[in-house]
Amino acid sequence: FLMERKTRAKINRKEVLLAKLRKTCSCTPKKLKNFVMDFLPVLRWLPKYQCKEYIWGDIMSGLVIGIILVPQAIAYSLLAGLKPIYSLYTSFFANIIYFLMGTSRHVSVGIFSLISLMVGQVVDRELLLAGFDLNDDVPPAWSDGSLQNHSQSNTTAFNLTIAGMNAECGKECYAIGIATALTFVAGVYQVLMGIFRLGFVSMYLSESVLDGFATGASLTILTAQVKYLIGIKIPRSQGYGMLVITWINIFRNISQANLCDVITSAICIVVLVTAKELGDRYKHKLKFPLPTELVVIVVATLVSHYGKLNEVYASSVSGAIPTGFIPPKVPHFNLMLRVAFDALPLAIVSFVFTVSLSEMCAKKYAYTIRANQEMFAVGFCNIIPSFFHSFATSAALAKTLVKTSTGCQTQVSGVISAMVVLLVLLFLAPLFYSLQKCVLACIIIVSLRGALRKFRDVPARYHVNKVDTFVWVVTMSASALISTEIGLLVGIVFSMLCIIVQTQRPRTALLGQIQDTSFYEDDSEYENISSVPKVKIFRFEAPLYYANRNYFLKSLYRLTNLDPNLEAASRKKYQKKEKQHLKKGDHKTANGLGIRETTLELVPKQIDFQALVVDCSSISFLDTTGVNTLKEILKDYKDLNISVLLACCNPSVIDSLKKGGYFGKDLGSMQEMLFYSIHNAVQFAEDRK
Repeated sequence: FLMERKTRAKINRKEVLLAKLRKTCSCTPKKLKNFVMDFLPVLRWLPKYQCKEYIWGDIMSGLVIGIILVPQAIAYSLLAGLKPIYSLYTSFFANIIYFLMGTSRHVSVGIFSLISLMVGQVVDRELLLAGFDLNDDVPPAWSDGSLQNHSQSNTTAFNLTIAGMNAECGKECYAIGIATALTFVAGVYQVLMGIFRLGFVSMYLSESVLDGFATGASLTILTAQVKYLIGIKIPRSQGYGMLVITWINIFRNISQANLCDVITSAICIVVLVTAKELGDRYKHKLKFPLPTELVVIVVATLVSHYGKLNEVYASSVSGAIPTGFIPPKVPHFNLMLRVAFDALPLAIVSFVFTVSLSEMCAKKYAYTIRANQEMFAVGFCNIIPSFFHSFATSAALAKTLVKTSTGCQTQVSGVISAMVVLLVLLFLAPLFYSLQKCVLACIIIVSLRGALRKFRDVPARYHVNKVDTFVWVVTMSASALISTEIGLLVGIVFSMLCIIVQTQRPRTALLGQIQDTSFYEDDSEYENISSVPKVKIFRFEAPLYYANRNYFLKSLYRLTNLDPNLEAASRKKYQKKEKQHLKKGDHKTANGLGIRETTLELVPKQIDFQALVVDCSSISFLDTTGVNTLKEILKDYKDLNISVLLACCNPSVIDSLKKGGYFGKDLGSMQEMLFYSIHNAVQFAEDRK
């Protein structure tokens, strides 16, 4: 039987487009209100906020995240190559803006180690190109504790007239200028992606690519912090192979290690790891996580201050962290041009991590997010703070998990966290002057535990899917050994190549009938499968298109043990010999048979089937080459008196075959060539015998 397709009404695309334009361009009060409320989701959910039910959970989670955020922000400033004050600015503004624009109730947006690393690599590169020394010590404390009056932060001054800036600018000024320009451009990219609905770009970052990228970047982060752990002064490596070069420099200078920093680092790592392990083991009994980082920072700062570790043992310290806010400043356009290319991977990674975590939380707590609005939210979390001397942000997994485990209900908790950071910015920041850099490095390294533990998952990952494991290994290796941006690009390209290769050389099989049923399966994989006499059933488990056409034909010929082209050529050769013998008047053929027996001999003994059924259930689409390939085998097998029957075609494949003329002009033979199940095709072939 042949099922009739529904007739679809013809759509006038021009009218549809004009209607959409009218709808989009029209401006009514209701539409304007919806636009504002969609752009600022806080206007929808805040009036419905259930204070009695939500407030305590939000306050508790906000305080906990704020307490965790302060030491992490100070620590991650090492990764970004900037002063700690800028990390605090970033954490403050990101929480406020995401509160207004975000659609996820639980995600914690702010400073993130991978994003900080990517910013730091660009900042270091531009500082080197500008002629600054990356290894200058921290300048002396500012006398008035403010940001307005301080000495140059680098003995080298750089006249930025080249970059379009007329004022002379020191190292710190130039570094934050690069960071804000990079952040602004990344935010613009994200907003443009939201406007043009390019969120689908995130689909090309598979879980294996993201995990490999995070692990490789974690190795880079760990390597960059080792010099602070042991207190040696080595040049900050730039460019490709930074990890290897840094380790070579570490071993060359290991004899200069500062014993005070080594002992401090060992104690801090032991305390932090022990507290983390105990927290993980007894997290079901703890109402909120232990603020270990804050305790370690407070104790280490007190010990360093009263023990005078900087003066006596030359231990490197954070230096002065001023209070208050710097007046806003527009990121410089010429600096944006210098970092425009670097901002693209930064924008994509920032968006992908934010949306992935948002979707994870939404699924867990049964609500929905709008991916496009998330792109706007994270974009403006970069654009607006860039005017206030902040750098790029993203959602962070560790803080998000803490947030959900401490009773967070809405993004009001983000405002509470921002208030904690504001308290530090206004009053407490100068107290961290004597904090050793090795303590900050310990906090960073211990925070990488989750990413580094991915190495333990490699055997299980390999057991589940070998291709995904290779993608993870390649992405991780490229991110660590070459650079993070190149590693991400290599991971995306390699994962796409793996998909292409899998479709180029897919699994193929000959099917047999499951005994006493109307079902058919691979006879090389299952027992109790019987072959159908005089019928071959071929399955191709991939789309049929230009890249796998040759593999399709080779597999078909190999499994059926018949190449129709070679068979047709041998028959022509045989017929030619017969004609030559007949011309000579020899009534015996070339093989010694009579003329009447020749017809029987023309059918080779190796052809043991009269019908070929192609199982198209796994063929999702056909391109022009795919249609021509099926037309080719139809003709070639027809010349050998073998019928070709198609089974289980989806509507897309059927349409492609119709448009390609596979069934002829009038589609009259369609019922004899196309079947909705393999069993129907087999029955038809047996009836024709």
